[in-house]
Amino acid sequence: MKTLYRQFIVATLFILLVAIVIGFTLANGFYLTVMKERAIEQNLEIADEIVSSLNMAPHSQDSFAGYLESVSNLGYQLAVVDSTGQKTFYGDAFDNTELPEEAERVLTDGEIYTGIDNLSSRIFMIAHFTNQLHNTVGVPFEFEGESYGLFIRPDTKLVGADIHSVLIAFVLAIAIVSIAGMIWLARQLTRPIVQLTEATKHIAQENYNYPLNIQRNDEIGQLSESFNLMQTQLKHNDLARKSFISNVSHDFQSPLMNIQGYADLLASPNLAESDRLAYTAIIDQEAKRLSSLTRQLLLLTSLDQGAYPMKQKAFPLDEQLKRVVQKYRWRLEEEDIDISYKLAPLSFFGDAELLENVWENLLTNAIKYNKPGGSIEITLQASGSEVVVEFKDSGIGISEPAIGQLFDRFYRVDAARKKDGTGLGLSIVQQIVALHHGLVDVTSEVGVGSTFTIRFSLDET
Repeated sequence: MKTLYRQFIVATLFILLVAIVIGFTLANGFYLTVMKERAIEQNLEIADEIVSSLNMAPHSQDSFAGYLESVSNLGYQLAVVDSTGQKTFYGDAFDNTELPEEAERVLTDGEIYTGIDNLSSRIFMIAHFTNQLHNTVGVPFEFEGESYGLFIRPDTKLVGADIHSVLIAFVLAIAIVSIAGMIWLARQLTRPIVQLTEATKHIAQENYNYPLNIQRNDEIGQLSESFNLMQTQLKHNDLARKSFISNVSHDFQSPLMNIQGYADLLASPNLAESDRLAYTAIIDQEAKRLSSLTRQLLLLTSLDQGAYPMKQKAFPLDEQLKRVVQKYRWRLEEEDIDISYKLAPLSFFGDAELLENVWENLLTNAIKYNKPGGSIEITLQASGSEVVVEFKDSGIGISEPAIGQLFDRFYRVDAARKKDGTGLGLSIVQQIVALHHGLVDVTSEVGVGSTFTIRFSLDET
């Protein structure tokens, strides 16, 4: 397996190599297009000065040689070629003393020779520093009536030795520091990733308490924070799942045991008619409770998995709310609860069947937890870019700590446990409202009542 650490090191070395190649190519191009011409001009100027010095005053053969020898001591390699082709060298020896045909024209035609320019086939600047006679500049001159050619070039061994050493040391230092720095950086980058990998393995084994302490202010630090949030959420989901299974088991077991118990009692041959009717009513009530629980669980599962087929269309929301109130009119009269509503005519785009579940849950809760002789107020209005539906009751109210858990599945406050219910209604309400891009808000005061407010954005509808 290719580790991230190895890939980072290989990529760094590759980038370093590419940078060196590109840098050398650019330096090579700059030398060939700019610096080479300057070097030729400087060498020609020096050659002209040497020739001028030789022509300005008479020199003997010994002084002529001595003068050229002193010039060579200043860091130059010189070659003097007479008309017969005899070569005399001053300074450090050339590795190759052959002269090309172009150089011979210095003697025959009196032309100036620039050996570097004639190396057209050499594309690398290193070739222009070779220690060869053809890699010189040449000028013609006369001495004691004889024609000569002076060929000159800087002695790169003397001039460039220290520079080359410094340059090599500089490149090596950069390479060593760069590679060491990249290795250190790679370790710093991969260490938290290794920690994250180890933490992921613990998560896979359902260990949600594995400590992950990565303090960084970069993207890896953000990833660590997100991982910790995910770990916390997974822990919460795991507890919720176990609680969900426990609650479902309890809510199924209780009515099933009642049904089984009263069914056994019905089998008694000496059972009075009044008892038989009472037991039958209890069995019917428990069966309806199981049916309601099963239906709500199926709906909640479909909403969770996104499998519920949304049937969105425009419909009159005010008329739907009126029908829901009419459906439960008998319970309102039975509980002696007054209901009033103020519904603005409004067309809403959504799933009418799902939203009817919302209104039924909110209304039945308002009835169930109200006081005898209490009241319920329902309002519908368009406020700016929002549709606002409000259910307000004068019931027993909800404590502040309980409001935070009100939409958790199977959660029921103590007062609610005395009533029939599954603890899934408000969770379904929240899911359906979220599917319609809405929000649910609850305000309540114990002993005074509760208000559930649903808000939908008109832009979403």
